[in-house]
Amino acid sequence: MKKLLSLLEKKYRWYSILTPILIVGEVIMEVIIPMIMAQIVDVGIANNDIRYVLIAGGLMVLMAMLSLGFGAGAGRTAAIAGMGFAKNVRREMFHKIQDFSYSNVDRFSTSSLITRITTDVTNAQNAFMMVIRMLVRSPIMLISASFMAFRLNRELSMIFLFAIPILAIALALIITKAYPRFQHMLKKYDKLNAKVQENLIGIRVVKAFVRGDYENEGFEEASAAVRDTQLKAERTIVLNMPIMQLVMYSCIIAVLWIGGNMIINGSMETGNLVAFISYITQILMSLMMISMAFTMLVISKASVNRIYEVINDTPDISDADADETLTVKDGSIDFDQVCFSYKGDLTSCALRNIDLHIKSGETVGIIGGTGSSKSSLVHLIPRLYEVTDGSVKVGGRDVRDYKLPALRNEIAMVLQKNVLFSGTIKDNLRWGKEDASDEEIIAACKAAQAHDFIMSFPDGYDTELGQGGVNVSGGQKQRLCIARALLKKPKIIILDDSTSAVDTATDSKIRAAFARDLADTTTIIIAQRVSSVCDADKIIVLDNGRIHAVGTHEELLKTNEIYREVYESQQKGVA
Repeated sequence: MKKLLSLLEKKYRWYSILTPILIVGEVIMEVIIPMIMAQIVDVGIANNDIRYVLIAGGLMVLMAMLSLGFGAGAGRTAAIAGMGFAKNVRREMFHKIQDFSYSNVDRFSTSSLITRITTDVTNAQNAFMMVIRMLVRSPIMLISASFMAFRLNRELSMIFLFAIPILAIALALIITKAYPRFQHMLKKYDKLNAKVQENLIGIRVVKAFVRGDYENEGFEEASAAVRDTQLKAERTIVLNMPIMQLVMYSCIIAVLWIGGNMIINGSMETGNLVAFISYITQILMSLMMISMAFTMLVISKASVNRIYEVINDTPDISDADADETLTVKDGSIDFDQVCFSYKGDLTSCALRNIDLHIKSGETVGIIGGTGSSKSSLVHLIPRLYEVTDGSVKVGGRDVRDYKLPALRNEIAMVLQKNVLFSGTIKDNLRWGKEDASDEEIIAACKAAQAHDFIMSFPDGYDTELGQGGVNVSGGQKQRLCIARALLKKPKIIILDDSTSAVDTATDSKIRAAFARDLADTTTIIIAQRVSSVCDADKIIVLDNGRIHAVGTHEELLKTNEIYREVYESQQKGVA
């Protein structure tokens, strides 16, 4: 929590400081009121002094109004501070996630990150507001009311001294039982969010396969799991209030009994008993509020730990020691004895002993079966993952020598899973180049064979895309992503099976445009179709994470059995 509190901006810190000050004012007013009330009973009413009653009553009203003003002010400042705290924490988490490498993101599921940045931050925000209000108000009220009660009658004050240990023991037992249950509940929230996210992303597949009932059952199970774990956790928490009230009312009954006898015996005045009951009510209410605050802190502790895990996680890839002045001079790529494992363990490598040298401006095709680590290979070039052993060089320098923006700005990637964002087509294309002119955008789209279908829309380049580009086809989405990459004018462009959804004629036109417009750009094409790479300067055949062969289309047809089998099977399919 100390780490999170350090994120508070200066203006919100002032609100956080002002809240307790206003709370102190509210408590002072509330503590004075019972004393005035005692004087009204013992002096004004006892002596039938109406003027005294009116003056004292007016003072009580004034104190109550001041207390209301202080309380309302504290509520407002606490809300501003709490909202600012939540905003800063969410911003820090979001920025930290942007710095994560692929391997960092792999450690946290998307659904878990969503839960942490929403539900967990809300829990932390509620706890923060409770700390600056309730955990300030309640102890001050407890001390002040105890002091006043002790002044009125020492003997009666002994009653609530017995209540405090009972409440403390009960609270400790509740906290011990509740914390692990709330941790378990938040994990169930992660699974529920994962189910919802998966279903919404794949809603078209669900409908196509008529799996709505199955998905409903899965959602019901995940939702029921959250409900059951929450009920289990809440069953422990709800014990707090009955225990507190039992102790509170027992103390009041004891005070009334003993105090009533004192009045009969003449050792205590009626007004003092009335004031004492008010004070003991304030004391016990303060204890209840403290117990509720600690209960809330228990609930939020699990959330705070989960937030801290994200904020404190160190990105696996860092460019802190990189040369800020270093730029990528050309598109040459060298893999020197590269081994890569997603677990960072050389005993389970996805890529092993990769020696590969690509000249600047070359077009290189990569062919291999499913699971042969084609995508893993190209992800090492822009340093999306870190090599486990060996080195990858771009422009003659190890990729670890570059600042990440300097390296990645010279490498354009069109990934297997094409992603478009909400906004216009033009907005999405300008991800490649923020200040791209309309002429540059049109030229890139023509090269990617996207211009014609864009212009078929009523709004052309200003057509609004739904979230994820749901209102364009798979092939159209691929071509838009290729155009976006072309706008970067990179030294290296990587196409990771990015023409799989377009027809062969369009694929051929895209490759022709690449050969014409990207003569000086190193082009790496991962493809399942041999026709997509047959014109490449060299083709790499990957098999089980190793380079099986390297050569031109004609050379591999003669010398490599894997490549020949792929080619012949596709030619039979065409026939």
